[in-house]
Amino acid sequence: MPDRLVLLGSKGGPALRPGGPWPSSSLLEIGGRAIVVDCGLGVTRGLVDAGISLKALDLIFITHLHSDHVLELGPLIHTAWMAGLATPVTVFGPPGVGHYWRRFCQAMEFDIEIRIVDEGRPDIRELVSIDEFDEGHVVEQRGLKVTALRVDHPPVTDCFALRFEHGAKSVVFSADTAFFPPLADFAESADILVHEAMLEEGIERLVARTGNGARLREHLLASHSFAEEAGRIASDAGVKRLVLNHLIPADDVGIGEEDWVAAVRKTWAGDLTIARDGLVVELSSEKAAQGEGTT
Repeated sequence: MPDRLVLLGSKGGPALRPGGPWPSSSLLEIGGRAIVVDCGLGVTRGLVDAGISLKALDLIFITHLHSDHVLELGPLIHTAWMAGLATPVTVFGPPGVGHYWRRFCQAMEFDIEIRIVDEGRPDIRELVSIDEFDEGHVVEQRGLKVTALRVDHPPVTDCFALRFEHGAKSVVFSADTAFFPPLADFAESADILVHEAMLEEGIERLVARTGNGARLREHLLASHSFAEEAGRIASDAGVKRLVLNHLIPADDVGIGEEDWVAAVRKTWAGDLTIARDGLVVELSSEKAAQGEGTT
């Protein structure tokens, strides 16, 4: 299989609506490694639909601990265990991800213990290693290099953009962030920049539908980036392709792909992909995305 990015869940925020997209999760296949980036609700189904064998689960990265990025981390690993996982899995995440994993195992203790005895499974708690990282170097192994940059996502202080490099290929995930100029240097010359995005015209309808009023609006404006701001980061970084992901709102019937394109074209003239669940972007200077969503 060629190196590729699969956008498993493309919406920002944890709410689900009929027929709507799933929250944040991605699959990055690079240098022979299958890497899961964020584990919002639906990640397990998304990986299976992408053709990934769950018992081959290997590397998982969590950008921050908001529920739409971490809610299904435990269930993903447990389901992989049920599928026959018997090899080590490493979870890289911000401080606190180890606490999440331990508490998940405590909550599932009855099921874990009885399946070890009754079904002869290895102890899931011994298969999983937790590596809590900070800004800077995260890991380097088998030609894969990962670095992190703390971004601006108040009130969450431990939220990190991630840069994955293998050979000459590089992919950067912005994580959730307000407009953050240092991200351009971090993403310099990347093959793909996956950047979150909001559309201003959808914010008021989203706030009204959700019911949190002024407080939700205040959070969105302080903690997230408009599409044209994502385009500015991509332009300043000189990336090869910009992928707009973690879309806010992603499930507004009054907003179509053309609206996202029009917004980001104010600041970005290069190759562009608008995320949708299951979309595949091949990691190559010659290839674009498969299916709709590419201009």
